[in-house]
Amino acid sequence: MTKPTDRIFVALDTTDVEEARSLARRLKGSVGGAKLGLEFFTANGASGVRAIGKAGMPLFLDLKFHDIPNTVAGAVRAAIKLRPRIMTIHAGGGPAMMRAAAEAATEAAKEQNVKRPLIVGVTVLTSLDTDDLTAVGQNGPPADQVVRLAQLAKESDLDGVVCSPKEAALVRQACGPDFKLVVPGIRPSLSLSGDQKRTAGPADAVNAGADYLVIGRPITRAPDPAAAARAMAAALG
Repeated sequence: MTKPTDRIFVALDTTDVEEARSLARRLKGSVGGAKLGLEFFTANGASGVRAIGKAGMPLFLDLKFHDIPNTVAGAVRAAIKLRPRIMTIHAGGGPAMMRAAAEAATEAAKEQNVKRPLIVGVTVLTSLDTDDLTAVGQNGPPADQVVRLAQLAKESDLDGVVCSPKEAALVRQACGPDFKLVVPGIRPSLSLSGDQKRTAGPADAVNAGADYLVIGRPITRAPDPAAAARAMAAALG
């Protein structure tokens, strides 16, 4: 059975390697791993990821690859060398791209004799709402697009998707119990939603079907990040 702390990946949204490494060390044992995204990777590259990996925490490499299938497959193969536990690609890249990424992950992990990471598809960013989707030519509420992309991701051999807590129950119902749901937009208080529009509390997200929670500022900006992480884990039961 998954421990509550293992469900939480803390988002280290900084360009400072030392700050990220210090946070990772302080949070080891209080969270399940560290998420590194575009901000960190653009500033520090692969060497920065390796530096955080030395803290001994599982890594979630959130680079949201979105390109032609061959390019994404090559990027996945390169990223496997960093030994992430989870990696993201954009589900909107289509079936061929998603299948290429999944196959590349399997092949590269076998060649490098490392554990294959979960490859999960980003559906609709938590910063977007219905008006935003309409502006880019997608009709209907975010939930409809999320479920459609999640089903496509499952059919395209991905291990799961990233979705907001508002759609987690719908995706769980549509895609079954073994499909992994990685859920950002987690806020202990909705007053802290910031630039994210589709948010929920940690317990509500897990009850809706989330496997993993991505939590950033409510942990990293707390006076005691480890205590904040443990409190959120305790709320999961």
